[in-house]
Amino acid sequence: MKSRIPIIGLFLFLAGASLTSGQGADQFAKANQEYAAGDFDSAARDYEELVRSGNDTPNLFYNLGNVSFRKKDFGRAILNYERALALDPRHPEAQANLRIARDEARALELIPAKLERALAVATQNQYAVTAAIAFWVFALSIVALIFSARRSRRLIALSVLSLSIFAASAFATWELARGKNGAGLAIVTAENADARLATADNANRVLTLPAGSEIRILSERGDWIYAELPNNLRGWMPAKTIEAVRL
Repeated sequence: MKSRIPIIGLFLFLAGASLTSGQGADQFAKANQEYAAGDFDSAARDYEELVRSGNDTPNLFYNLGNVSFRKKDFGRAILNYERALALDPRHPEAQANLRIARDEARALELIPAKLERALAVATQNQYAVTAAIAFWVFALSIVALIFSARRSRRLIALSVLSLSIFAASAFATWELARGKNGAGLAIVTAENADARLATADNANRVLTLPAGSEIRILSERGDWIYAELPNNLRGWMPAKTIEAVRL
């Protein structure tokens, strides 16, 4: 474990170079200096202020995750690494540190469905962009067919192909949106939070989740949320014990 901490610190400064310029960049640099000096509370406050002001970037969440890791708040470390990956699924440092934090926290993970695993060759955004492009190609090919003097086999083939790509990409976007890494993904930030059969503290326990564990929010009722849990379980959890990945 000790050999991994310096790697996290090194990645902090490498990632910081790509944040936006101006006042936000100055505050980001100040937070980095506080981190380097071991003043993790001040660094966390500055990073969080940047998030609240709308300067959320993958690198900002990544660095905020590193601060939480240093403070041994593994739940929030995992939350912020996940937020970095929600914005940039290919962020290699966030991927590496997320694995380390999960090991430290012994956090439980949701298991993606087989179809979701098969669709993981691209991101939800990439499928959405593909669907949009295919739709416009289909629309333009239909317009061309309407105004052409004769029916072109190439235009017909293009319209059928683009419609098929649109349908497949739209389905993939929808499937990923409701999957493990979709909008409902949340992270347990409390230590050993209990999921229960009903919205009461004395209801039977379904599962105790270590900080950093993944859940998927299905519905809300007052101060409770109903969630899909690891191990193919479902239960009610106090809303204060979890935070959604997507802001």
